[in-house]
Amino acid sequence: MHLLIRVLKQNMRMGVGAVNRQKSRTREQFREFWRRYRKNKSAVVGLIILVFLIGMALFADLIIPYSKCVEQVGAERLQLPSAAHFFGTDEFGRDLFARVVHGSRYSLFIGVATSLMALVAGAILGASAGYFGGMVDNIICRIIDVFMCVPPILLSLAVVAAIGTSMQNLIIAITISCIPGNVRLIRSVVLTVAEQDYVEVARSYGASNARIIFRYVLPNAMGPIIVNTTMAISDMILSAAGLSFIGMGIQPPSPEWGALLSAAQSYIFTSPYLLFFPGIFIVLSSLSFNLVGDGLTDALDPKLKN
Repeated sequence: MHLLIRVLKQNMRMGVGAVNRQKSRTREQFREFWRRYRKNKSAVVGLIILVFLIGMALFADLIIPYSKCVEQVGAERLQLPSAAHFFGTDEFGRDLFARVVHGSRYSLFIGVATSLMALVAGAILGASAGYFGGMVDNIICRIIDVFMCVPPILLSLAVVAAIGTSMQNLIIAITISCIPGNVRLIRSVVLTVAEQDYVEVARSYGASNARIIFRYVLPNAMGPIIVNTTMAISDMILSAAGLSFIGMGIQPPSPEWGALLSAAQSYIFTSPYLLFFPGIFIVLSSLSFNLVGDGLTDALDPKLKN
């Protein structure tokens, strides 16, 4: 009995030690990642801008109430930026600062949601094509070739025109346009990873194809996938803004940045601030994701390790 208790205690200590060693390795890997990332000064600036934009979206209601987005005050229409209205007011007397702040929720959500959805679909199709090869690879690649013949923005426009204008349909349309590029990238990475020795060892132990793909192949291909997804968010934000600008995306009175630009076209000479503030936030959001993506490229590339 005493022997059994000693064995159990020893196993518990070994288990705790293994967990502590794993935590220590994780902390060390993160410190090394951050050391390489912060070497890229522009990437750090991009991260600061991105944190600011995400914080603005998360705490929009605390910054300024949503009611200011829709409150129309005829006597205050087209007011220049002032202490009362930081970004001025639009043609209906609505506070532009409130509309830009709350519009960040639409733009960032669409960018992140479409990129993640396209990543999941691209991972399934791209990993299947790269891992199985043969007929599966040929079928998937030929279908992707058809979609890649059409520019992404035109493909999104065609899908929206077919299924209607709404936020849900806009997300679906942009996701479809983003999937082909993800499939191509993930397929090329998986083709390389699938030839590694640990994949052959997993096969020899009888692991299923699904387990090998999701347990060994994809996790070891996440570096370029994460970088591509981060940069894709920038493209998705621009696509959403572009479709809203031409009236095929988020519809007024929702304060999406592209819709704000569209509504301000008639006032480009008389009230240019109506275009400047939504436009600068579109540029900042796109720039921040691209800069962060550049930093991730440097931090995750094993060739750059010292």
